[in-house]
Amino acid sequence: MPSPSSPCEHRLLFASLFHPGRGVAVPCDAQGEVHMDELTERLKNAYLGARALMGREYAYPVVEAVHSLH
Repeated sequence: MPSPSSPCEHRLLFASLFHPGRGVAVPCDAQGEVHMDELTERLKNAYLGARALMGREYAYPVVEAVHSLH
């Protein structure tokens, strides 16, 4: 379990509805807000595609905490 001093980041995960273990994950804040100006062009396109295909190709997104080991 991470210590309270360990940095914690978040990601917004759109899980694939048809390929378990696959999906699109983008960095976000604790409320799930994505700062698109900080994404690479490729990740931005994947994020927008996942948003457009929610409920058809991807599940509705969930915010996950990602604990860094640094």
